[in-house]
Amino acid sequence: MDLARKRDARVLPVDSEHNAIFQAIYPGHNRHIRKITLTASGGPFRDWPAARMKSVSREDALAHPVWSMGDKISIDSATLMNKGLEVIEACRLFALPPEQVDVVVHRQSVIHGLVEYVDGSVLAQLGSPDMRIPIASTLAWPERMETPCEPLDLAALSRLDFEPPDESRFPALRIAREALIAGEGATAALNAANEIAVAAFLKGKIGFLDISRLVSDSLAEMGRAETLPERLSGIEDALQLDRAARDVASRLLAVVQA
Repeated sequence: MDLARKRDARVLPVDSEHNAIFQAIYPGHNRHIRKITLTASGGPFRDWPAARMKSVSREDALAHPVWSMGDKISIDSATLMNKGLEVIEACRLFALPPEQVDVVVHRQSVIHGLVEYVDGSVLAQLGSPDMRIPIASTLAWPERMETPCEPLDLAALSRLDFEPPDESRFPALRIAREALIAGEGATAALNAANEIAVAAFLKGKIGFLDISRLVSDSLAEMGRAETLPERLSGIEDALQLDRAARDVASRLLAVVQA
């Protein structure tokens, strides 16, 4: 992002939530933004009590109610870590502090992002839950192009529901926010540890609730060792920290399995 600003280049986000925010930011009005809101489907366990989540199987976690995604992202959606990573990305992409990036659970998954302005106006981007729409938006920008996607039928939809995410049942979102506040080293470590944890769950080595716990424990250990810098100097620094976080998470994983 620093390089884009230096070269006066435009970064076009293709992920559905960030693309929605990009579309809803009125040109030249960034300074008038009060907050942005990313929406989350809530994943397959949005209505499960905490006690039941202890017995989540691999198949349960991969059964996303709306989107068809690969295994890793499906698990991130189930834990809400994907939304935590998206909050981090949104802060980086749109140069916003963490307190100006909100998350709501929106079961219908047709509103992908909202921008609230200081005058009380809220602009939302709506569309069918189909990745071809944000991809087309990015490819054609600043124009628009036809897609084969199903048009959104608001009358058939009839209602839009919103609720706050339950961070007691889905602590990954809280852990990601804490890493964002701690700095670039913590967010890089968060991502690396999460990849180790999700891979372990998919292989049946740990339980579903152990994913967030392993990530949190990895960050805590690296924090105690003071190996999480607030800023990373470049790609080599980032890769080195990524390797260190994977080593810590793998070592703690061995303890969990034992």
